[in-house]
Parts: sequence; structure tokens; C-alpha cells
Amino acid sequence: MNVTTILLTGEDASDFADFDHGDTRFVFDRLTEAGPQRLLDGPVCAFVDWVMDELSGLEMCRRLRADPRTADAHITMVLEGCDPEDKRRALAAGADDYMVGPTDRTTVLDRVLALGTGRAAAVSTQPFQLGDLEIDLPALQARWQGKPISLRPNEFRLLRFFAENADRVMSRTELIDGLGKQDPPIDERTVDVWIGRLRRALRKVGAGEPIRTVRSLGYVYDSH
Repeated sequence: MNVTTILLTGEDASDFADFDHGDTRFVFDRLTEAGPQRLLDGPVCAFVDWVMDELSGLEMCRRLRADPRTADAHITMVLEGCDPEDKRRALAAGADDYMVGPTDRTTVLDRVLALGTGRAAAVSTQPFQLGDLEIDLPALQARWQGKPISLRPNEFRLLRFFAENADRVMSRTELIDGLGKQDPPIDERTVDVWIGRLRRALRKVGAGEPIRTVRSLGYVYDSH
């Protein structure tokens, strides 16, 4: 099944249930000032509130455009009124569209479904590069200095999440949350097994030991 990720800055986003439509599953997640906290599968649609707690919606829009993970997202600015100047500023900051809030799950889904095969349907084909590590998302292939890394799907997702959050110590719980909803749910022992396999695969292609254990805290992927 295909996946489209819907990011919202509103606090209730985490409570929205996923929605299946045809062969596509629409997955909701909360977007904070820290940026996406999980893997972004498939096309991305972001709904950004004009006013946020820690920063403005305009600044969040600029950050999304500067982040390789969300640079091609379809961004809708959720305004508090119909001020023409606010609309102009939203588009100038990088938004594709705007709407007047408040939003709810049905309103957001209607907007996303109406996009059809437009910009939101385009998945980035640019490989993600971190030093000698290259992650080719369309091909579901990771390479080290051009050598393919033999990985199972879950280990590939784990490596991708590590790479996108390089030099940040993450607990097992953060890693589980970052990989997104899984059925059946992932437990911490499974994460340790995947990391063990991932380490062996990296050593096999000459990558050494970029994944470091931080005692009592979790793991970190060292980019240097």
C-alpha cells in the first residue's frame, strides 16, 4: 500500500486516525518546531498554523523548505482570517496554498485528496547523502562509498532514520516512534536485534562502527 504523510502543527494531530483510500494510506503526525520526528513515507503534505507556540508559521514554512526531507512537501498555511496581506506573506514564505482555520481531520483529508496527482504526488528521487553513506529512497538501497549495503526493509528504515538524525543520541523509544506505526508493535529487544544486523552490514562494506552505544541513553550515528 502507498503512503502519504500529513503533518500538522496543531496539538490534536497525534490523535487523528490513519485513513485508507484506494491503495493509499494517509498517515497523520504532529509537526513541532524541532521538525519531523519520524520517518516520512511517500509524499508529504504539511498544514502549518499561522500562530504557533515557539515560532511563527512563516518561520516554520521556511524551515520546511530548507529541510531536504520536506523541501518538496505541499504546504498549506492555516490562517486565522482572510487578510490579503497574510495570504501574500504565506506564499512568499514558501507555502503552496492557504486556508482559514480551524482545521479538523475531515477538512484536512478533503484538501489532501483534492490535490490528486499534483505536487504532493511527486516523491523525491534525489538520493540522501551523508558523507560516504548514500540512501536511495526510490530504489530502497543504501550504499557506502558506492558499495551496496545488504539490508532487510526494517534495517534500511532504521539506517535512514539514523542518517536523517545523525549525531543525535536517541533512546530505543525514540527510535521506535521514529520508525512510525508498526503492526505488530515493535519492542525494544527487536530494535537491538536490528541494530546488531545493521552494524554487521556496515562493517561488511568497510564503514566501520558509525553507530555508537551511549550507555543508559541509547544510540547515536556519528557522522564524522
